[in-house]
Amino acid sequence: MTTINGWFFWAALSAGFAALTAIFAKIGIKGVDSDLATLVRTIIITFVLSGFIWFTGKWNNPFLMSAKTWTFLGLSGLATGASWVCYFRALQIGDASKVAPVDKFSLVLVVIFAFAFLGERPSVREWVGIALIAIGVLVLAIKR
Repeated sequence: MTTINGWFFWAALSAGFAALTAIFAKIGIKGVDSDLATLVRTIIITFVLSGFIWFTGKWNNPFLMSAKTWTFLGLSGLATGASWVCYFRALQIGDASKVAPVDKFSLVLVVIFAFAFLGERPSVREWVGIALIAIGVLVLAIKR
């Protein structure tokens, strides 16, 4: 696999950490308001990323970024916050083994949005894979 040192490596790590996120969050939100839990998580992420950026020497003045960059990073931040609030609320009332896969329906939406707005053109094979993910989410969502 030629992508092991590129995007695939980081995407696979992301998937592993996302899985741990669901498990740790499900354990951590017992007896705590899900919105407060989301805030605590966000504060921790802010400190961890700030330290990482500072220690690796990657700090740049964010006010030098373009207005377009600020706008789209701002919109991304708002979408992330909304996603986290919804995710934690779903985890608080549902099983992690059901919530996390339905949350991953975002994979299907990303492909559709990338097709519509970014001009990306997945292959037939990739569309089949995305359709299988969508079917899997439907199977999980349908009540027995």
